[in-house]
Amino acid sequence: MRLIEISGLKGGYGGEDIVKGIDVHLNQGDLAVIIGPNGAGKSTFLKMVAGLVGYHSGTVQINGRALVSGDARGLAAAGVGFVPQEFNVFASMTVRENLEMGCYAEPRETRRRMDEQLVRFPLLAGRLRVQARTLSGGQRQTLALAVALMMAPSVLLLDEPSAGLSPVAATAMFETVKQLTQEGITVLMVEQNALAALAIADRGLVFVMGEKVRDATAVALTHDPETRRLFLGG
Repeated sequence: MRLIEISGLKGGYGGEDIVKGIDVHLNQGDLAVIIGPNGAGKSTFLKMVAGLVGYHSGTVQINGRALVSGDARGLAAAGVGFVPQEFNVFASMTVRENLEMGCYAEPRETRRRMDEQLVRFPLLAGRLRVQARTLSGGQRQTLALAVALMMAPSVLLLDEPSAGLSPVAATAMFETVKQLTQEGITVLMVEQNALAALAIADRGLVFVMGEKVRDATAVALTHDPETRRLFLGG
């Protein structure tokens, strides 16, 4: 089932097109990773899909729902969760309060969904009363993902989920993301740790200077000599 239909997306900041007409089409349960050099427009593209950065051309359709540029509320209603790289939790609020905020639109589901996330992420169970600011980098990223999952999304947009994590924490994060796709959630992820991300992904997209220059299976990209030379360390 096709869940994400993005066609000709173009836009950016201050009248400058950072993203220059990109298409992305994903089916249910797909895990696609966007790689490329710094400044390629990867995170800007993800924020445009998430409704946080406007676009002046192109269309975004998720779960059969056409979204309007800058419509973050409509994105949530379409069943999409977004985890930004930074400022992804409420630092002065407790872990419990953060999780409750993730279910603000469906308060009657809060207890059940929180129980589900505490089973999925047991490290959070013993920290419900502590402020999010006291968590380690890996714990904070875990909390941010758990908050997004409190919405019961069918699509997840993840911006650099392994950023700042130790190798052990990054591996655990990637394993969790892969498990989510096996549960039927579609994931579109921007990631600098390209090799590790491609190892769990179904597809890989390569962005360069705001354009999509490659779109192939993760296995094909991993073994492509040119892609390896330019983006995967040889």
